[in-house]
Amino acid sequence: MIALTLAAMAVVVFASRYLFLEPRLPMELGPKLRRLMGYATPAVLSAVIAPMVLIHQGQLNSDWQNPYLIGAIAAVLIMLLSKNTLLSTVLSMLIFVALKFWLFA
Repeated sequence: MIALTLAAMAVVVFASRYLFLEPRLPMELGPKLRRLMGYATPAVLSAVIAPMVLIHQGQLNSDWQNPYLIGAIAAVLIMLLSKNTLLSTVLSMLIFVALKFWLFA
C-alpha cells in the first residue's frame, strides 16, 4: 500500500511539473497566477522549517539560547545582506554548528 501511494504521488508530481515545463504544450500561466506562484516556495519552506526551529521536545522554544533559532535568523540576515544563497547557507550552517556543538553543548 505504501509503494502504491508513493508511486501515485510520484505520478502526480511528475505530471504537474511536466505540464508547466514542457514548452511544446499550449498551456501557459497568466501573469497574476505566475506572480502568485512565486509565493509558494517561501510559504512551503516556512511551514517546513518553522517547527524544526521553534519546537523542541513538543514545547515552544523561542529562547535566545536556541541554536536553531539563531541559525535561522543568521540565514535570513545573511541572505538579506548578501543576496547569495550559497554564502547564506554555508555561513548559517557554520554559525549553527558553532552554537550547537561548542557554545551551547
